[in-house]
Amino acid sequence: MRSWLYGALVIGAAFVSSPAFAADADHGKTLAQRWCVSCHLVGPDQHSATTDAPPFATVAKMPNFDEARVAFFLLDPHPKMPNMQLTRDDAADLAAYIASLGPRGQRPKTTVPKASRRTENSQH
Repeated sequence: MRSWLYGALVIGAAFVSSPAFAADADHGKTLAQRWCVSCHLVGPDQHSATTDAPPFATVAKMPNFDEARVAFFLLDPHPKMPNMQLTRDDAADLAAYIASLGPRGQRPKTTVPKASRRTENSQH
């Protein structure tokens, strides 16, 4: 019985850490273009936004940038931000996209593991 349990734990740990459960920066870019582009510079091809909101590349280059903290922040944003009602996966995807614009985006990235993976795009 113990060997079966140990085997199940090993397989489960390998499955949870697989790339299929990693944050999806491409989906995060789509979300950024839908929700964030009116206030933030969300990518290098955008030319204007409000001056009050920092560009995503600037956020990603901050010395204390932490992808997990950004994802957590996005679940309960500050009052000036719209109520996007992001899922945890959406917030992780958006944080992964922001991270891709910083120094970590230039080398292999470690991503925030997801608790679950959707098969369909978010309807937000």
